[in-house]
Amino acid sequence: MASKPTPQPGPAKAPSAPDPVVVDSKHYKVELENERVRVLRIKYGPHEKSEMHRHPALVAIMLTDCHARFTYPDGKTEEIIAKAGEVRQFLAFEHLPENLSAKPFEVIGVELKS
Repeated sequence: MASKPTPQPGPAKAPSAPDPVVVDSKHYKVELENERVRVLRIKYGPHEKSEMHRHPALVAIMLTDCHARFTYPDGKTEEIIAKAGEVRQFLAFEHLPENLSAKPFEVIGVELKS
């Protein structure tokens, strides 16, 4: 089953913001890491917000429905609406995510290493 294209956040550039696990361990936990991938469990409570951070290219698997806002370093914002079970691909990017919903959301993020 082919998936529809996913918008790519922000311009592709070398990330300079901090690692999400370092700056926001409340929302980001490492489930597995090896020489090829780092798998993150990402959990946000209702209306919770993070800190600006970076991700390498990653695949996101939505475990729950999600309605979030990504704010990028240049101040631009993007709303992300996804359904449980949806899979999205992202290029390397920096963002400050915020849960816009009154419900929690959970995502598995598979970060790809070079």
